[in-house]
Amino acid sequence: MTSAPEQLIARSNRLGADPRNTNYAGGNTSAKGTDTDPVTGQDVELLWVKGSGGDLGTLTGKGLAVLRLDRMRALVGVYPGVDREDEMVAAFDYCLHGRGGAAPSIDTAMHGLVDAPHVDHLHPDSGIAVATSADGERLTREIFGDRVVWVPWRRPGFQLGLDIAAIKEANPRAIGCVLGGHGVTAWGDTSEECEARSLEIIRTAEEFITRRTAALELEGRHPFGAVRPGFDPLPDDERRTRAARLAPVIRGLASTDAPQVGHFTDSAVVLDFLAREKLGPLAELGTSCPDHFLRTKVRPLVLDLPATASLEDATARLRELHETYRADYAAYYDRHAGPNSPPMRGADPAIVLVPGVGMFSFGRNKQTARVAGEFYVNAINVMRGAEAISTYAPIDESEKFRIEYWALEEAKLRRMPPAKPLATRIALVTGAASGIGRATAERLAAEGACVVVADLDQAKAQEVVDALGGPDVAVAVRADVTREDDVAAAVDAACLAFGGVDLVVNNAGLSISKPLLETTAADWDLQHDVMARGSFLVSREAARAMIAQEMGGDIVYIASKNSLFAGPNNIAYSATKADQAHQVRLLAAELGEHGIRVNGINPDGVVRGSGIFAGGWGAQRAKVYGVEEAELGKYYAQRTLLKREVLPEHVAAAVFALTGPDLVQTTGLHVPVDSGVAAAFLR
Repeated sequence: MTSAPEQLIARSNRLGADPRNTNYAGGNTSAKGTDTDPVTGQDVELLWVKGSGGDLGTLTGKGLAVLRLDRMRALVGVYPGVDREDEMVAAFDYCLHGRGGAAPSIDTAMHGLVDAPHVDHLHPDSGIAVATSADGERLTREIFGDRVVWVPWRRPGFQLGLDIAAIKEANPRAIGCVLGGHGVTAWGDTSEECEARSLEIIRTAEEFITRRTAALELEGRHPFGAVRPGFDPLPDDERRTRAARLAPVIRGLASTDAPQVGHFTDSAVVLDFLAREKLGPLAELGTSCPDHFLRTKVRPLVLDLPATASLEDATARLRELHETYRADYAAYYDRHAGPNSPPMRGADPAIVLVPGVGMFSFGRNKQTARVAGEFYVNAINVMRGAEAISTYAPIDESEKFRIEYWALEEAKLRRMPPAKPLATRIALVTGAASGIGRATAERLAAEGACVVVADLDQAKAQEVVDALGGPDVAVAVRADVTREDDVAAAVDAACLAFGGVDLVVNNAGLSISKPLLETTAADWDLQHDVMARGSFLVSREAARAMIAQEMGGDIVYIASKNSLFAGPNNIAYSATKADQAHQVRLLAAELGEHGIRVNGINPDGVVRGSGIFAGGWGAQRAKVYGVEEAELGKYYAQRTLLKREVLPEHVAAAVFALTGPDLVQTTGLHVPVDSGVAAAFLR
């Protein structure tokens, strides 16, 4: 027989797999049952409930909090009242069974106090649309009759649990309730019955909204009003290009208080909302469900210009609106903050809406930024549904503040692990599918950066991305660095994927080892095109984005000890490496005023894992030095002072040293990673 927690996990995963049922990490589910107390050997009633911060769709046993039901219900006798209900969260720790599993969430009381073996609390867009309608209580009766009961808005907590428990007891025919401004809750005697009732509430609300929306459309109306001239979506290519140009500007504004990673969304749902006449007033009302505005802030920043406005005008207006937004947010904080409120966390927007283009969302990492955007899409769906059946009426601003600056939320933030050294930084690495480039991409990602893996070989670049963890960590781009369009597209990809670019590693390269008289003009041109021209093009395009961001940045050139050392049969390669080395000095001098640091690394003989050496360069150099190709790495090591072979990860470590938190005052430097080649010492 399947155990209660196993049934709970299966039900949770099914409900969480469909975004119509609840948003990411939103809502919670529970089951009650018995287990043996290992101390007494007697059966004990337990509550298994999704813990704080978990996601229903991916919930496992480790994500459940496990509490003694008798002790949890006994808390009713010591409950000090709604003014002190936050104290009850700490009291849950005294109810845990054994190690207790995950940390209990604020909604634990709802699940424990409601007299039903199985309880679901969910945040479906359709349910929240009813919950945020101006006449939500009347609509709940109209839609559900006596099967679902209206519960007026109350902040999540112990008192809300008491309220719902009392409503269930007073309404024996009810299968669940609509929580004003918030979501829905359902219960059942079995896991199957509870799930069926949750879906009944959600689908019934969906069908009601769909019918009302269709009736509006028959009258030639739309819940969001008419499309405003000039605010309709731009054509696809034009829209994406404009988004890529605006992204660094917007990211820089959103990072005024703290650096942020960005995410771009131009789905049909978003673009339609941005085109409509109710965009401004509805956006100003803000989101309602606590899960929404904790990630999106109380309201977005909305560009009030048509999509046809020039980039210069749009940029200037965004800067003006950002100043106003910050002032308004500070005023919001001042209106509601009390003596014990946590400090203001930052006044920058988490959501920026640009008509005709799309939505930019921001967070401390890519996942957080992406999820913030997903939550605002949920909010758009909620507003559209509420406007179709009534008038959208979110919870009061003061209530939003109480949750946004809740001491329990602040404590949750403080429990988060410290950020990695390169967290929020966006790196573009060329030639990143193998060798030094791959090792560099891996090291930067391990240190917290988002990485654009650029390479001629798209398939191999994608393999690197997959190994790094997928699109919340890295994206693959095919780029021929000799082509201006490819380079511009690679930087655009960084801007669209993550909001901009902060760190560039010019690593793409090749080499042809020939004596002077055998070196053709084509040999010379090819190596200079890839390394000298390619580095120039990448640095130029990346610098445009960095300057637009106004957040500084790093450009690192993977040059070579050959930029200093005169070896035999190597005229084209060494000359182009010398070109790269001097680009470092020139760009350090030019870009310093923008806070952009430019440094170089001079490796020697990185044989293992190298695409260049595997592509024929190794065989050519081995012939020059009179050794077997398999022994070339050892040969290079023996001619150094340290007698150690240089590996790709050693170069990657130098990239991190130059771009991490410790050498922030360093620019124009060349770092040798060659195990000590005296002839290549900097003089």
